[in-house]
Amino acid sequence: MEKRYFTIGMAGHIDHGKTSLTKALTNVDTDRLKEEKERQISIELGFAPLYEDDEIQISVIDVPGHERFIRQMIAGVAGIDLVVLVVAADEGVMPQTKEHLDILKFLGVKNGIIAITKMDRVDEEFIELVKDDILTELEGTVFQEAPVVLVDSISKRGIAEIKELIIRKLKELEMRDAKGAFRLPIDQVFTVKGQGTVVRGTVYEGTVEEGQALKIMPKGIEVRARQIQVHHKQAEKAFAGQRAAINLSGISREDLERGDVLVSSEHFIVTKTIDVAIRVVSELEHLIKQRMPIKLHIGTAEVMGRIVFFDRNEIKEENGEILCQLRLEEEILTKRGDRFIIRRPSPTETIGGGWVIDPRGNKYRFGNQTIDELEKKKVGSPKERITAALMEARSLPLHELIKRTALDEETLTEHLQDSSFVFYNGKEFTLQTMIDSIEEDIYDLIQDFHQKYPMKIGLNKAELLQSMQKRFPKSLVEFVVEKGISNHIFNRREQFVSLAEFYPHVPKNWAKRVDNLLEELTKDGYKVRYVKDYFATAGIPDHLTVELRRFLEDQNLIVMLDDQFAYAESVFQNAVNKLREHTGTEFEVGEAKEILNLSRKYMIPFLERLDAIGLTKRVENKRVWKK
Repeated sequence: MEKRYFTIGMAGHIDHGKTSLTKALTNVDTDRLKEEKERQISIELGFAPLYEDDEIQISVIDVPGHERFIRQMIAGVAGIDLVVLVVAADEGVMPQTKEHLDILKFLGVKNGIIAITKMDRVDEEFIELVKDDILTELEGTVFQEAPVVLVDSISKRGIAEIKELIIRKLKELEMRDAKGAFRLPIDQVFTVKGQGTVVRGTVYEGTVEEGQALKIMPKGIEVRARQIQVHHKQAEKAFAGQRAAINLSGISREDLERGDVLVSSEHFIVTKTIDVAIRVVSELEHLIKQRMPIKLHIGTAEVMGRIVFFDRNEIKEENGEILCQLRLEEEILTKRGDRFIIRRPSPTETIGGGWVIDPRGNKYRFGNQTIDELEKKKVGSPKERITAALMEARSLPLHELIKRTALDEETLTEHLQDSSFVFYNGKEFTLQTMIDSIEEDIYDLIQDFHQKYPMKIGLNKAELLQSMQKRFPKSLVEFVVEKGISNHIFNRREQFVSLAEFYPHVPKNWAKRVDNLLEELTKDGYKVRYVKDYFATAGIPDHLTVELRRFLEDQNLIVMLDDQFAYAESVFQNAVNKLREHTGTEFEVGEAKEILNLSRKYMIPFLERLDAIGLTKRVENKRVWKK
């Protein structure tokens, strides 16, 4: 069974015991900073390993509860699979609890547990009353049906019970997608002496390997994963759902910030205009006006922008979903389905949240026609949903497409008949545009190779596959190569792939010198000089001799007798023919020397070459003709 990785979050009002509960569960104090210790409040996100067995690994994020640190709270909660809502028994549901609840709802967090803490501060007879009050306050939220555990972090009351409940609930969940392109929104950046720049975050999707080439987006900086750690332990890989720290080469600390995203693929979209579906909080303190400034929290990024409506000019209260657009001041990396939070910059308050319909928004006219278009986008036609899934994953079998598109098998099979989809290797689907793109990349790759090495017959197929499979599945690249060969775009000779129109040749600036070399070699006949002397006389530099010699052999222009001597092809064939004409089915070395008038210096390498290419076979002191 494939191991699954999850991250849970602690949410709730300041001083309700989130950090203490985390410590009681994990034996880790997540308040690391001096200021956190002095003020006894969490300022930055805290992380700790909670549980691990053969099936599952669970990490905890302790998010700050104070309203001044709401950005850190959003950044932490954005990547979690389950939330423990911490409510102190002596205070109940507070303003920050309610704001955290709104944020969790807008981010689509559906799995929760309620932990009522500080039970030592209320009398035993009031416990049920406190519990009822809290549950009443939570009606209509994602925690309405959530299990409740009474805990005390000091006495450890309820700690074993809540830990067991967390493990049980997560074992019932499916883990995040570890097969798609890797994405990690960065929530912390720091340097380690002797190691360099390290970033930390929750892996949203995909897998990252040690040594893998990656990109920092939206900046487009190329980096490499030098080392990976999961909970301070070295790891070869990190998977979707895990907290990971990645040591990056190729970038300095100053070039990175929280909100950047580490990815493995070019297919994620960088944008400043997104079409969205939003909901607003139930109790707005101020009007939301057309084009008013907003602060967008998406992943771990915080970006200023404006909200643009197409069917209204303001919102005071609204229970339904609103289709609109966010126009941002800075680029973000996002994709359809990503969740976000919108806050008012001044006076600061959470005003709503929602999900991305289309990361490539355009400018639209005000009116119902635009709303109708956005509605169509929101629903997404079956073809659009299939295309989006295949764009992200490159290729998928039918059962994965059913899961990712939420389409039934009959509908999916019907739409996959469209010519824009291709079924290959007997089990997977991809896009025709993806095939065209890969074919173009392969063409460019081989063309570059031909320009760099014009004398080689082609690029080794294994090297070609290796250079492409970091971006595309190996089976898909192989399919495109074979398709290109059958369509006469590519050509294959043994294990080498070339462009169909390519033929190996000597670079123009060396062609005349090679002609002179061959002319000299032919003129000298059987009694040649050392082969290196011909290259030197022709003015060919040492660093080219090995490759050029191999090329001349491959093109049947010379025959190497051994490492020191070579014959022009015509001279070699002449010697073979002459020896055949003047011998029977077998001959001795002395006989051959007499016929060709050659000394032992040339005779022995010549005869051994005949043996090597299968023209003769040595039997004791004689050679027997085989062909």
